[in-house]
Amino acid sequence: MAGLLELVQLVAPDGTATAETRYRRDLPSETLCWLYESMVVTRELDVEFVNLQRQGELALFASCRGQEAAQIGATACLRKTDWLFPQYREIGAFLLRGITPAQMAAVWRGNWHGGLGFTDKCVAPISIPIGTQALHAVGAAMAAQRLDEDSVTLAFLGDGATSTGDAHEALNLAAVFQAPCVFFVQNNQWAISVPVSDQMAAPSIAHRAIGYGMPGIRVDGNDVLASFAVVSEAAERARQGGGPTLIEAVTYRMGPHTTSDDPTRYRDPDEVAHWAARDPIQRYRTYLRDAGVWTERLEERVVARSKRSRAELRDSVVGADDFDVAEMFDTVYHDITPDLVSQRRELLAELAKEV
Repeated sequence: MAGLLELVQLVAPDGTATAETRYRRDLPSETLCWLYESMVVTRELDVEFVNLQRQGELALFASCRGQEAAQIGATACLRKTDWLFPQYREIGAFLLRGITPAQMAAVWRGNWHGGLGFTDKCVAPISIPIGTQALHAVGAAMAAQRLDEDSVTLAFLGDGATSTGDAHEALNLAAVFQAPCVFFVQNNQWAISVPVSDQMAAPSIAHRAIGYGMPGIRVDGNDVLASFAVVSEAAERARQGGGPTLIEAVTYRMGPHTTSDDPTRYRDPDEVAHWAARDPIQRYRTYLRDAGVWTERLEERVVARSKRSRAELRDSVVGADDFDVAEMFDTVYHDITPDLVSQRRELLAELAKEV
């Protein structure tokens, strides 16, 4: 069996520059700082989301802690007119596209209007079904082809999604039609409680690309500059008619799958400690410091923005009016179906028993 594809890495776990020469890391200092700021704010928002859920203000939440570099790097290199098709863990991508904390919170509160405003930023609504957003991304990419647009689509997937039929169909369809679509798989090592080793027999997720007839790249997903570089290259290839790319960003989900999960039941603490030592934010901060880019003034700015973002999120949730849960049945179709009428009646009857 073939060995692992070489992992693209520009910043080593200790924060030093690697010997990689194929990809550029000499971004403008403003961009380097912006990437750092975005990563930190993403994590701070993540912390606040978890706090709010634990306090009973949100129905559920899926943390992205540990995956900030992958998300920020993959999104930052794209044009604002390139479409993102997220799963449910992409706070960093939403942040870069200007989606507000309040808009994100509406999704996790279960409001019927959660997700409104996302498409204004060329971001598809959050996809809870595993893998379905990959097909949507390919469809949008094929539409761009037919409209003679030079936009690309980026589909965010997890390692577990690559085990679904929808993801397979999307990858195959994109390759056959040379759709300008980049598949960005955040391999965070666990599909809820199932490790990657139990999901596939291939050496890596990126190895699957050859079977579809597209390039496959493995990148250090805890390295924001490497994520930026490989997605930028793949997007430009797609824009020039070179077709899709499958990128496997090797990272780690530091928290639970969602706030309903207890990862201590299936993960070894030593494994978590191993990945904690490869924290993407600390790594990048060290790199910026050594490069003479990080300053106390930058850190103060980042801390101040983080506090504002967390306050904005909390203010949008705490004390907010409760919504009528029955509304969700009215907004699925233009005209409510008999099945939904029955389900609504059953739910309201159950709720009435609790009064």
